[in-house]
Formats: sequence, C-alpha cells, structure tokens
Amino acid sequence: MAKKITRIAKLEFMAMQAKPGAELASLGINMPEFTKQFNDATKERAGDIVPVVITAYDDKSFDFVLKTTPAAAMLKKAAKIEKGAHNTGKEVVATISVDEIRKIAEYKMVDLNANSIEAAMKIIAGTAKNMGIKIEGMEETK
Repeated sequence: MAKKITRIAKLEFMAMQAKPGAELASLGINMPEFTKQFNDATKERAGDIVPVVITAYDDKSFDFVLKTTPAAAMLKKAAKIEKGAHNTGKEVVATISVDEIRKIAEYKMVDLNANSIEAAMKIIAGTAKNMGIKIEGMEETK
C-alpha cells in the first residue's frame, strides 16, 4: 500500500545546521532522523543557505529534495555585502562582473525556468538590479 502524503513543506536551513524545532515539529516527521540526513547531505555546502522541500508521510517518514542556494544570497556573497539597497533603482551598493553572474547562473540553472545560460543570466541580473548591485560588462535592458 502506498504511503499517504500528509504535508509538503519548503524550508531553508544553513548547511549542516538543521536542528529540531517548531518548523519541523509541525510536519510530524522524525526530526532527529531528518536533521542527521540533512546535515550529512549538506557537508560540502557549509556556510550556504540550503532550501529543502520536505514531503511528510502519515507514518512519520519523509523524503526531501535539496535545492540550490537562493540567488540573492549568492549575489550578496559575490558582492561582499550584508544586504541590498534600501532604495533600488537609485542606490548602488556594489558592483560585480558579468563573469560572476555567469557562475551564479550556471549553478542555479537546475532550479531556474530558463532554457539557456543567457536566459538564466538575465534572471540573475534582474535579481541583482533589484538589490542595487551593478553588473560590470553587461548591457542594461529596459
């Protein structure tokens, strides 16, 4: 007999730092087992935010899928800033190169709705622009 899905949740944890708490308790899963598996699976991504989609079943078992680090977090890391601009469009908080945009786009490609690396770069560039990060070497589009 197939397991019955009780809930699907999208959460974010720092790599290797998931711990039992209210977010996981509400799913009704085996929290120690999830945290052990998640922390083992994210060893190579230390210091990154890791989005995860957890499927909880009625027998307290679970499956989870790790996603790529959010573009905004990667852009902040590349630009060496704590947060984006307060007044987007008028304020520039940092400048990064088009090569850094390409690296982020290549990494994020699996989770983006894009058919080419150029389309993925435009998505990442849009996020950068909204954060007040200028991209050196990329023509502006209106």
